[in-house]
Amino acid sequence: MKRLYLDCSMGAAGDMLAAALAELLSDKNAFIEKFNSLGIPGLNVRLDKSMKCGILGSHFTVDCFGTEEDEHLQDSNHHSHGHSHGSMSHIEEIVDKLRLSDKVKDDILSVYYLLAQAESAVHGVSVADIHFHEVGTMDALADISAVCMIIDEIKPDVITASAVNVGSGTVKCAHGILPVPAPATAWLLKDVPIYSSDINSELCTPTGAALLKYFVREFTGLPQMTLKNTGYGMGKKDFPRANCLRAMLGESADRTDSICQLSCNVDDMTGEAIGFALETIMEAGALDVFTVPIGMKKSRPATLISVLCREDEAEKYASLIFRHTNTIGIRKSIMQRYTLEREIMHKESPCGPVKIKISKGYGVCREKVEYEDVSRIAREKGISLNEVLEMLDM
Repeated sequence: MKRLYLDCSMGAAGDMLAAALAELLSDKNAFIEKFNSLGIPGLNVRLDKSMKCGILGSHFTVDCFGTEEDEHLQDSNHHSHGHSHGSMSHIEEIVDKLRLSDKVKDDILSVYYLLAQAESAVHGVSVADIHFHEVGTMDALADISAVCMIIDEIKPDVITASAVNVGSGTVKCAHGILPVPAPATAWLLKDVPIYSSDINSELCTPTGAALLKYFVREFTGLPQMTLKNTGYGMGKKDFPRANCLRAMLGESADRTDSICQLSCNVDDMTGEAIGFALETIMEAGALDVFTVPIGMKKSRPATLISVLCREDEAEKYASLIFRHTNTIGIRKSIMQRYTLEREIMHKESPCGPVKIKISKGYGVCREKVEYEDVSRIAREKGISLNEVLEMLDM
């Protein structure tokens, strides 16, 4: 299994991600030539060598109509170059004309849609009325497009990343001086492990946060893998620590892990009580909960309740089982399982934005629209689930 790991101990910005990933390519010059031939008006990019604290890496430099753009500067002062801000529809028009595959175009627009959602939530306006500020400049389009193109070329089976260092202090933007992480960045990093450091600067930009949110399957420590290549994407600022994002590409075995199964038999509970117990245990974070009808001694009908959980959480779920069922004993089994890698992709559809669950590994790849989105659309339109799936072509 091909695995990509992103070390975000110095945050994440679009240019740093693009540079780190470009260093993983076998022919970086060919990629730059391909990018510059996409047809983005007035845009030219370079991959410049850059040294930070003795580490040699690359910086992804974007020139727009002969002026070098800087995502970090744009994030703090987006009027500096005089480019007009773009709406989501304007971004869609530009991306639609690019000489790229439909998949890469979908990835680019999905990242931009996350940015639009963040701006919408922060400023209290609809996505359709959003005019990008910090993230609407041509350098953001270049960074996002480059990252999506390279990931499509590398084709990792799974992408994971470290917790994200967001920096500290304040950042100047169109609406005034704001705390780090900026509001849009904070919205995008919901459910992502983050931390602050003693570096008084914005280390994670909205563009970087959106790319991580879209592509990263899990935020965790460095996984076990056979390392094949490493890329260093450098930021422009200098700090006591090397200002870089590190991308590590390697190979690992298809996924296996250990889980705990807790089981008990009950013959004196109503269906409603069993249902409540299952819902409560599942809401507490169990991997799965299920029942099987069984027959017990004296021919009594009964129910076998099984709870799947992590090994280190067995005590927690045993306590919940005792609290919400009438059992007086629980069986515990440790078992190995094979699992497919799973990731969620945000995608635009004729019915609006939906989440697609992608499962892959062991030579298979499956896609499925999240049930919550299918049921929501069915209720909104007053149609059946099957009709929604036909509209989504899934």
